[in-house]
Amino acid sequence: MSQKKGTLASIAAELGVSRTTVSNAYNRPEQLSPELREKIFAVARARGYTGPDPMARSLRTRRVGAIGVILTEHVSYAFEDQASIDFLAGLGESSAGANTALTLIPLGPADTGEISPLIAGALVDGFVVYSVPYGEPHLNAVHARGLPVVVCDQPYPEEDVAFVGIDDREAIKPAARALVEAGHRRIGVVGKRLFKDAAREGAVTKAEVEAADMHVQRARVLGALDVFAEAGITNVPVVTRHFNDYGSAMDGARELFAQAPDLTAVLCTTDSMARGVLEYCLEHGLDVPGDISVTGFDGVEWALARGLTTVIQPNKQKGATVGKVLSELVESSLIDESPHLPRLTLPTRFSPGQTVGPPRE
Repeated sequence: MSQKKGTLASIAAELGVSRTTVSNAYNRPEQLSPELREKIFAVARARGYTGPDPMARSLRTRRVGAIGVILTEHVSYAFEDQASIDFLAGLGESSAGANTALTLIPLGPADTGEISPLIAGALVDGFVVYSVPYGEPHLNAVHARGLPVVVCDQPYPEEDVAFVGIDDREAIKPAARALVEAGHRRIGVVGKRLFKDAAREGAVTKAEVEAADMHVQRARVLGALDVFAEAGITNVPVVTRHFNDYGSAMDGARELFAQAPDLTAVLCTTDSMARGVLEYCLEHGLDVPGDISVTGFDGVEWALARGLTTVIQPNKQKGATVGKVLSELVESSLIDESPHLPRLTLPTRFSPGQTVGPPRE
């Protein structure tokens, strides 16, 4: 007959210690001597006991030990887009220090009008809302949970929401100025989606940009147009693509050059879009920066290695800062303390790179 699997009570009885002592071996190891802990673990292994029930522990401590990360992209995107990878790496490192796991909750880029059941059912201590546009119905479901929330990237007008991000409109201006100062006047823009509606991609007017509901991309395009307008450049074609991947970027570059074949420079609102433009130029025998100057935004590893002229935003630091802020909010909620809700704007840095030169004759 097989031996019955051990329990916390049976392990305690066999060793002649209290159940609290056995529990502390797993949950508060600093309260026991290394010798006693190892003795408890040895008996537990022999009896097939793996530790206290995590659900019972979460009920007792009021903590689950996980935070939910709300994404507007498919979950695969989080592991393909370098800016997202860096953000999650920083968030993960911060959370690891607090013994907290990450639960990715992808809502997908399409606006179906349905509230994701993943939000209501998520077993988490708080939420990170990562680049989700203000006004999304999903966010009502997030706030309805009554858990601590930190918003990252997409700005929120409410003062009662913790926020971590950058000033996208100002951050992109050094890249736009680099093109103007190099002498360019025929400049186009390729950007990530401006609207939640997947059908609304392609060429857009300035009026459409100003009415866009994707705040981060809207701010970057408007920041660039501010600089161009100051230099007297008002005829700037703008083309967007709903997805921020290689194929979409290449396709966006094709549309832009078909619309304005005399361009001498292209400003991109992400490094991923810039990569597509660079590949388009290579495919069509256009030298960068001899024939076409190109700028990006994000400062991801491949872009800096390639020498792309870009804006470096602190994606990893952003993730770490979000993790720290959320951890503090969770701790405040456990002691029923009125939380401080910071609104933090992190600095960016312009990298001149090697992809901007004077316009061709």
